[in-house]
Amino acid sequence: MTDHQLTAAAKPPLTPVRQLTLRFSSTRRGARLARRLAVQPFTEWTGLPYDSDPARAVALVTAELASNAIRHGRLPGRDFRLTLLLLPDRFRVEVTDTRPERLPPLVMTPPGDETSGRGLLLVQAYADHCGYTVRDAYTKTVWAEILTHGHAPPNTDHQTHGT
Repeated sequence: MTDHQLTAAAKPPLTPVRQLTLRFSSTRRGARLARRLAVQPFTEWTGLPYDSDPARAVALVTAELASNAIRHGRLPGRDFRLTLLLLPDRFRVEVTDTRPERLPPLVMTPPGDETSGRGLLLVQAYADHCGYTVRDAYTKTVWAEILTHGHAPPNTDHQTHGT
């Protein structure tokens, strides 16, 4: 297993307070649905409003990671997986695709006059920590964490949802 940080070192992993995992088709529609569905649990779990800066960051980060999964990590007939984790002090968005050999660059440089290629730069700008993990020969997970500034509920029920 390899784990790479795209930003400064993140805090050690914590047990999630809440977790949701969903699968989406590797299409533009799937990426759009992932973005829309990520903000709902975020607002419910943290109590932050839908139009708060952290909620907007979750929407943007999810959109970029899902878009990259369908653009660079897609194999025909294979879905991508979205996992949302509420941790005591942050919200983690993970997108798992089926192309572990196509890793995101560790150093991002802004493209010149290109009309694309800014997605991970946006993720780095809006997330507090981001990186990727390769756990096996078939998948990779690109992740980003957004601080919630202590808006997570107490770690009491350890609910786990999804597949």
